[in-house]
Formats: sequence, C-alpha cells, structure tokens
Amino acid sequence: MSAPALAVTGSTGRLGGRVAHRLAGAGVPQRLIVRDAGRAPGLPGADVVVATYADAAASRAALEGVETVFMVSGTESPDRMVEHRAFVDAAVAAGVRRIVYTSFFSAAPRATFAHARLHWATEEYLRASGVAHVILRDNLYLDFTTALVGQDDVIRGPAGDGRLAPVAQDDIADAATAILQDGAGHDGHVYDLTGPEELTLTEVAAILSEHQGRQVRYVEETLDQAFASRARYGAPAWEVEAWVSTYTAIAAGEMAGITDAVPRLTGHPATSLAELLARS
Repeated sequence: MSAPALAVTGSTGRLGGRVAHRLAGAGVPQRLIVRDAGRAPGLPGADVVVATYADAAASRAALEGVETVFMVSGTESPDRMVEHRAFVDAAVAAGVRRIVYTSFFSAAPRATFAHARLHWATEEYLRASGVAHVILRDNLYLDFTTALVGQDDVIRGPAGDGRLAPVAQDDIADAATAILQDGAGHDGHVYDLTGPEELTLTEVAAILSEHQGRQVRYVEETLDQAFASRARYGAPAWEVEAWVSTYTAIAAGEMAGITDAVPRLTGHPATSLAELLARS
C-alpha cells in the first residue's frame, strides 16, 4: 500500500487533532504520527504510525513516501530543539518534500518570549535543511485566554498596557488545512496568524467578565512578583521563565499587530474573543 501524501503530527492534541479531523472530513488520506497509538483519533482514510521526534529512525520510517508533513512544535522541554532537529533530519532523509511548521508570532533570535527564540532556531534549521517549508507564526491561542485567569478571577502578570492579537485554534487549523491541500502554492511563505483585534489584558478581562458571568480583573505584577507568584508551582526555572516572558513579551509589544492571513487563507473572518466565548 502506498503512503499517503500527507502526514500529520500532534493529532492527539488540540491543534493537530483539529487539522487531522478537517483533512478526514475533506476526504484527504493522511498518516497520523503519534507517540501513543491508543490515543490516536479513529479517522477515515488515516493510518497510524508510532514515532517520536527524538527517535530519528522511527520518524524516518514513519515518513517514508510522504510528500508533506504538518509539524506541530514538540512538547515544551529543555530538549525540544534537539528533538526538532532530529525530526527535520529524519524528514529530509525520508525524502519529504515539504514541512508546514507551527511557529510563534514574532519569532526572533532575541525575542522576549523564551519559546519564540526556540521557534526562530527551528525556522532557521528548516531553512538550512533545504526542504521546502511553510511557517505558521501563531499569536497566543485565543482559546488559552481563559486559562490566564486564576481561581480568584484575577489575571496577574507583568504585561502592562501591551496588546496582543490572539488567534483561535480553529482558525489556525483552517489555515493549515488549506495550505496542506494546496501543496507547493505556499512554499517559502511565513504567515503571521492573528485574531481580528488587539487587546490589552485589561480588555481581555472585561470581555471574559461580560461573557462568563464573573468579574475578572487584570492586576499588574512586577517581575519579582511574577517570578515569586509562580515559584510555588515547583516548576523548573526554564518553565517559569517561559511563563513570565509570555507577559513581558506582551508588554514589549511583540504580540501586537493584526494581519489578514487568516481570512486570506481560510476565506472567512478571524474569530474574536467574544465570538469564541459565545460558542462555548
């Protein structure tokens, strides 16, 4: 049996799963590359292969005969860049023609947000690999804004009056699905995916209050307060830095700016926070 032209990673997660379901709904054959076959979605036209980014041999075998792979960035860890490199190398060795990679908005070597620096390094590795690639630089997930709220209905962080343009995971999935079905039409492009509005965290809190029947507030923290308030979780230093730098990146203006990439790629308007909350 010949391999499907498309492979999707992360299909057991929120973003990769959305893409896999959309491709299946469109009747597109695909290979789902998963860490745990028992968690893979049962989709028509999909075969399941077990491999991890860190296991180059398994990844290469999983990608044999595949033309395009949707590469959802790996689980956050100190080894994530090593795993990304191993997977890209495996894809090149397997003869993959194209990688569609989920990066982060304002990815840059000196980005304030810690993970945006790693995404930039992955982008650079893709460019150097010689494989055709498409980069999706997603702003903060719109779906994640509710998780910023503590049990006391307060969003805390050193974001100041900075703005962000969060994007819905459904919109990202629609954009990725369109790109995956178009093949070479997007090679070499970098798409900054945003929602339709720029919001401060004070404005996010007000919208959440209006739609969720609770009074949500944003409280500004200093850097020292931000690190101290998160230390109680016992997370490693690199993870705490990433949490705090999410807010300092907003303060620095690195999550601001609205683009038309979502409507151009999907044919529909990007989703606002109020619209997302109304659907839930």
